[in-house]
Amino acid sequence: MSAGVPLQAAGGGGFIGRFLAQNGVPYADAIGGIVSFVVAFVAIYLVGRAILFPVLDRVFEARGLEPHAIKPLKKVAGVLVVFVAIAVAFGFAGYGNFLTSLATIAAAATLAIGFAMQDVIKNFVSGVFIFTDRPFKIGDWIEWDGESGIVEDISFRVSRVRTFDNELLTVPNSQLTDGVVKNPVAKDKLRLKVPFGIGYDDDIPKATEIIMEEAEVHEGIMADPAPSVRLTELGDSSVVLQSRVWIDNPSRADFVKTRGEYVTNVKERFDAEDINIPYPNRTLHGALQVEGVQAVAPSADD
Repeated sequence: MSAGVPLQAAGGGGFIGRFLAQNGVPYADAIGGIVSFVVAFVAIYLVGRAILFPVLDRVFEARGLEPHAIKPLKKVAGVLVVFVAIAVAFGFAGYGNFLTSLATIAAAATLAIGFAMQDVIKNFVSGVFIFTDRPFKIGDWIEWDGESGIVEDISFRVSRVRTFDNELLTVPNSQLTDGVVKNPVAKDKLRLKVPFGIGYDDDIPKATEIIMEEAEVHEGIMADPAPSVRLTELGDSSVVLQSRVWIDNPSRADFVKTRGEYVTNVKERFDAEDINIPYPNRTLHGALQVEGVQAVAPSADD
């Protein structure tokens, strides 16, 4: 063989590098290292996913974990598989100890990455809090900072929320942990407060009876907790009776549909029973002054 072509990979290349060097292939170290790394990485990655993920699925199913918990755990498992595949591939390719190399690289890049990833780290930590504290889960209807919608996905950095206008919002997790998040259906039921205004001359007990009857016959309103009606306000033009009813395991669509049907039914009963729902009235007080006009005394002929 030529003296310019080494017979054995001196600094790397692994088994494939040595094989190529023995057969006189130029740059055997570099080529062998790359091929060895790719082959080892792909093999470990595919085998790891094929073995680990079915096992995790069985474990998650046995423990009864919900989708919002399973997704982040699977992502962590995927990252671990990649990490192990890289470590094994480094050794197989003859590049030395991957952990030692990684520590050196990490020490050099920590400062720059720390400044560049402040928001990412903040959102990641917030995602961990969402996962552990469980203020909401996938499928919940939440309200925050003037926005509302249904949670479709919770990841390490962001959560994805589908609004009721069918817009998909990608929300940084820190926004959902730094402020107040309202979860109207956290306990699988929702209380509605529905005000009805009647005239001062109308029969309050009769109106209360109608409101209660329409709540009791509506199939979307729960019987337990029972509906209730209270006089809550003596307004400028009406007496306000507030109805409190409960909806079982509602979605936003259920809430809007049930409330609309309930209000319509009560309005129709009020009309049939001659109970008035008054318009707002305003009484204006004041005087009108006209300047620059001289008074004219009446003549004798007038």
